[in-house]
Amino acid sequence: MATELPSPRRVLIANPDQAEQHHLSSVVTSLGFEPVVVGSAHESWATLSQHGFLLSFIDLDAIGAGHIERLKAEGGDPGHVIIIADAGGPTRVPEPDVLGSHDVLKRPLTSDRLKQLIKTAIARPARATGAETQDDASRRLGDELALWTSPRMLEIREIIRQAARADITVLICGETGTGKDLVARAIHQFGVRKSGPFIKVNCAAVPRELLESELFGHERGAFTGAHQLKIGKFESADHGTIFLDEIGDLHPALQGKLLHVLQDGQFSRVGGRSTIKVDVRVLAATNQNLEQAVAAGRFRDDLYYRLNVVQIAVPALRERSEEIPLLAQYFVDRYAKLLQHESFTLPAEALHRLMRYRYPGNVRELENIIKRMIVLGDSHLARAPWPGETTNGKSEGDFRPPPVKARISLKDISRKAALAAERQAILEALEQTHWNRIRAAKLLGISYRALLYKIKDAALVQDERSSNLR
Repeated sequence: MATELPSPRRVLIANPDQAEQHHLSSVVTSLGFEPVVVGSAHESWATLSQHGFLLSFIDLDAIGAGHIERLKAEGGDPGHVIIIADAGGPTRVPEPDVLGSHDVLKRPLTSDRLKQLIKTAIARPARATGAETQDDASRRLGDELALWTSPRMLEIREIIRQAARADITVLICGETGTGKDLVARAIHQFGVRKSGPFIKVNCAAVPRELLESELFGHERGAFTGAHQLKIGKFESADHGTIFLDEIGDLHPALQGKLLHVLQDGQFSRVGGRSTIKVDVRVLAATNQNLEQAVAAGRFRDDLYYRLNVVQIAVPALRERSEEIPLLAQYFVDRYAKLLQHESFTLPAEALHRLMRYRYPGNVRELENIIKRMIVLGDSHLARAPWPGETTNGKSEGDFRPPPVKARISLKDISRKAALAAERQAILEALEQTHWNRIRAAKLLGISYRALLYKIKDAALVQDERSSNLR
């Protein structure tokens, strides 16, 4: 059974005593972690075996070490284990290979001692697991980025390098399947937050009524079915990166809350009153033209300017067809062994066909074509038409991103991009209000005096002949 990577926030509390459950949960929550409580050896173990935990509090007298062995055998990870024991009695500690890394906590369970143990446990170096290390992830990303050999993709690699080190918001545009996810992972992995979590959220895949809770979490009892506190993705991504895929599908009701997080780094859980502060880098991706969405009123202009500090437009595969042979061979090498067809080689006639195809699904479609070719054989592929293969012109609904911009100076990247976005926002507000500065200030959410200062600082003047700004 596959297991998740250990959560940076989830803490298992396996204890039948309700008073101790409540006390432990309160301390864990006060430190910003998510308690998962079970009261018996048989409660929810099937569910627990699908998850990983940062650490676990275990009352061995009530739960038993055998159930921890079962949890680990079925793919679960209890993390660092803290054994709860009576003050005067002997402590039955299993062999180290049963529990792994562990401490013993004697009753009474004081808050100060609990907090000290938790902080000490999470400060330990990560245990050796089957998970991919940062070095492995960097190598794999490097191998994939090395396949980008066209002039436009080489330029994007350079922008990624500069943007990664600047720790700024980046908007990644392009058709579905072009590799926007790879761009986001590269920015995180080669940036200043690479030791922190990388959390991805597909804004189009989560129902609207659940997305707010998914992003920001909820308090227990916030709505029907909210039986326990839930830590949201923004909280889980603290000191790391959150990647908001398909940001163009974000409901307008959530766009304002996201804007507030981008401005202040603060939010409240659904049903919560307290303010939570996080330090998160936001990357966003879309296959839509957000400028058109802003013009149509489907997307907030102020949120667009906040996200669009640096834009990376990933071209379609048909616009960088010189990369197809390298990509095809990469997928052959990757999947031939995985799909148990090690003897497979890419026929020359198949490569010619691959080079002529337009790929409405881009790199992801090429990857799937190679998988089918390996499994079903190239003879089947020769007979089967591919979607849109006879299309000579542009496919309906093609996304045309703006051309990749010139390289950005790393020294001035954050300030210049932010000032440009702010100037554009002021410009549009003034145009919309016909240069009524009081209305424009209200539209921008700033004071009248602040707007006058910004107009002067940005050297904005009205063209009386055309009512445009220059």
